[in-house]
Amino acid sequence: MARTSSRSKTGRTTEPPATWDEKLIQYLLPRRVELGGLLLIVISILTLIALIGLAPGTWINVWARYWWQFVGWSAYPLWLLLGACGLYLVFRRTLSFRLHPVQLLGTELILLALLPLSYLVSGGTLERAAGGRSGGLVAWALVTPVQDYLGALLTGLLYLALLGWGVILVSRLSWHDAITGMRRLSARLQRWAQRLEPPLRPVAPPEPPARSLRPGRQAEPDAAPMATLIERDALLPPLDLLVEGATVHLSDRELESKKSVIERTLRDFGLRGEVTEIRRGPAVTQFGVTPGYLDVTGPDGTPKAQKVRISQIAALRKDFALALAVPRLRIAAPVPGRGTVGIEVPNSDIAAVRLRTVLESPSFYRLDSPLALALGQGVSGAPIALDLAKMPHLLIAGTTGSGKSVCLNAFISCLVFNNTPEQVRLVMIDPKKVELIRFNGLPHLLGKVETEHERVTGVLRWLITEMDRRYEAFAHLGARHLEAYNEKIRQRGGAEPLPYIAVFVDELADLMAIYGDEVERAFVRLAQMARATGIHLVLATQRPSTDVITGLIKANFPARISFAVASNTDSRVILDTVGAEQLMGRGDMLFLSPEASEPVRVQGVLVDDNEIDRIVAYWQKRYPGERPEAPWERLLARQGIIAETDDLLEEAIALAKKVDTISTSLIQRRLRVGYPRAARLMEALYELDLVEDPKEGGRTRRTFVGEDDDPLDDLFEERL
Repeated sequence: MARTSSRSKTGRTTEPPATWDEKLIQYLLPRRVELGGLLLIVISILTLIALIGLAPGTWINVWARYWWQFVGWSAYPLWLLLGACGLYLVFRRTLSFRLHPVQLLGTELILLALLPLSYLVSGGTLERAAGGRSGGLVAWALVTPVQDYLGALLTGLLYLALLGWGVILVSRLSWHDAITGMRRLSARLQRWAQRLEPPLRPVAPPEPPARSLRPGRQAEPDAAPMATLIERDALLPPLDLLVEGATVHLSDRELESKKSVIERTLRDFGLRGEVTEIRRGPAVTQFGVTPGYLDVTGPDGTPKAQKVRISQIAALRKDFALALAVPRLRIAAPVPGRGTVGIEVPNSDIAAVRLRTVLESPSFYRLDSPLALALGQGVSGAPIALDLAKMPHLLIAGTTGSGKSVCLNAFISCLVFNNTPEQVRLVMIDPKKVELIRFNGLPHLLGKVETEHERVTGVLRWLITEMDRRYEAFAHLGARHLEAYNEKIRQRGGAEPLPYIAVFVDELADLMAIYGDEVERAFVRLAQMARATGIHLVLATQRPSTDVITGLIKANFPARISFAVASNTDSRVILDTVGAEQLMGRGDMLFLSPEASEPVRVQGVLVDDNEIDRIVAYWQKRYPGERPEAPWERLLARQGIIAETDDLLEEAIALAKKVDTISTSLIQRRLRVGYPRAARLMEALYELDLVEDPKEGGRTRRTFVGEDDDPLDDLFEERL
């Protein structure tokens, strides 16, 4: 019955009260989805009752019989799923779980694949299918035309692939995760088969190589990206020495819950945004938020849409941390190359990234470099590797316990795991005396791990001397860098190629505090010139202040890693931007590449003590015998002799080499010292038999040293 409005005494038009049917419609309309779900539950229950034979002779039995003939056995899971969908629709407002449309599609693909597979396995015919067996008429229709064209075997493989696709969609795994999982399973099966198969004949261990060898590698890494499927050189340690990594997956329910919290927090502050991508890493999960639009009024009074600024989202960092109940939270605004604002939320369970996981990844083998380093895994869980030769030096900073020393151990282990001592040699300086000494005895190591402060300057001076010597050798052969020089040496024969030299320093601040200017000058000169000679530096410090990481050091170390630091000031010193103060520790880092403008968050590689011990023991067994002394021992001995006499003794000897006669006044003028000190230097030259006896009435003496003589080394030999 139509309602008509009436006019009151005041002249206003009033609406009559709503009728009962209008009230019912207004009550049911917001609940139409729940009512549809309830109807679906009722139909599912009635159909299942009829399918199991509890409703004979009724109209619902006819309905169920048609379904049985149409899809066969799949009528049971089909109506069970439809009933579950009905329950989801009824209780969707109270459930934190959100059913994704991709999961529904995957479930349908699984059913559509199982029907023809059951038809093929049971040897179905049209008569059996019409009777509700072998998957029903749907299975017959899906199999018959395909089988006539492809045959039974290819048809089965086709529907098996469709079944796997459905499983991937239901589990919401990416193709990368699925392919990686299958490759890992294949690699494990291969290793298991190799253990079961006995060797055809005993193989004698090969002798130490006469020439440097590189890890075996196929020509095309993309064809077989798994490291276990790529043949490693027999001289290199096997991958079985390393621990396999474990993956910690977050449940979809937890991800959906955090997603809804982020979107709700944006709405609470009057902003619009939607989480459009979720990237799960070993330590953090990055929720990519796409900013929405706000309805605002323009200057002329007309409404218009205004996009939410990313700075507005980034300003809510503490509010997001409070809503998600996490101690620290970082926002990447925006995520480089992705067009979203990344909210990086710590995972409840942190997965350790093992060295073997990165070594077996395509990103590592794609580098094809002796100085390839396993860095860790990014926020998406993808392995990340870098080439030290291209950086060409690396600076690491972070507070105590944040992961610096573990990172150095991982880099060193990675280098020695993939290179022989003929390829890469190591120089290690550890003023703390506890972190790097476990590598003593490694054949790749030049000398031992240096722990005494007074010896460090000698090590740095030897590195500079070695750099200059290599440049002279390059100029003699007309080579511009180490690779070209080694290639010419191999072509000519008769000489050994030069190895790369990687220098690791565990605590830069301690050295700068004692030998500030001298250490800084040495590191800066090496960083400026040593790249072409194959000498690369990796420096670490727990105090990233401006008196340690000076402007000259920063300018020559474009590649930097920052672990957790105490303040945003420290973060700016090491990375030129904030963010490192929000890291969680335990290997959580920001890596700034020389080619990138923004740092990338990475969970660093973990190498435990047992793995290091196994690697060192392997190389000690491969290269037995005494290790030669450090090449800078003679230089340190020269420093000791000079310290006993005068710091200018070397300059006085160099002056004596250039002239035929020398006098105290000449030393005084050339070295710019006073007469007493010049006289003492002349006496030192006389004691070294470098000048003749003093002549009566004359102050000039004849010299006995040539350009190629080194009297300090001769003195060192005598003292030995």
